[in-house]
Amino acid sequence: MRAEIVLFGDSITEQSFKYGGWGASLTDTYSRKADIVVRGYGGYTTRWALFLLHHIFPLGSTTPPVATTVFLGANDAALPGRTSERQHVPLEEYKENLRKIVRHLKECSPTMLVVLITPPPIDEEGRQQYATSVYGEKAMAAPERTNEVAGNYANECVEVAKELGVSSVNLWSKMQETQGWQKKFLSDGLHLTPDGNRVVYEEVVKVFNGASLSAADMPSDFPHHSEIDPQNPAKVFQERGLL
Repeated sequence: MRAEIVLFGDSITEQSFKYGGWGASLTDTYSRKADIVVRGYGGYTTRWALFLLHHIFPLGSTTPPVATTVFLGANDAALPGRTSERQHVPLEEYKENLRKIVRHLKECSPTMLVVLITPPPIDEEGRQQYATSVYGEKAMAAPERTNEVAGNYANECVEVAKELGVSSVNLWSKMQETQGWQKKFLSDGLHLTPDGNRVVYEEVVKVFNGASLSAADMPSDFPHHSEIDPQNPAKVFQERGLL
């Protein structure tokens, strides 16, 4: 059986199999080594994601994922009183929801690698331009998210990871190390361009590699064709206990 790696999150995860997506890149990297399973739900917050845990990660499963990325918070950080206020989750509740998610995953499998990914930074100008393109004159004058608030959620995400002893990727900080990150990494002030997806992919792979989940070190599910003896094709399958 191949190992399974689950990508759990909101629209940034849901869209990760698009052209240039970070999920698609992981699938390519782990080809024949692990199945990359996308469980992304556009618009979801940590509050709503809690209702999915027992469906996606059932307790008592005999084949739990070897790793799970949890990429939530971009919607939690939506501001009250703005266009996306129905998604707002207060910071303290966000932290507690992350704790519940991590604890559930660890109950599924104590050895599972859990990686918390922070919300990305917000290009407020880009969000405002996007709102105007969608709502026209009805668009609110102020953006529904700010980079400062997203940073608060990012910081707390990292702190929860430290508190619970799991890995994290501080995407909010990492992206802002690059000049012109606003347009290079974000397509609408929030969602990712192919370059933005590349950052997520590279940071996640770093964590996986550091946790002994390097694709290069994982066994393939079945023998490479070069290992098959055309005169005795069953031999290699027998040697690997596959017959």
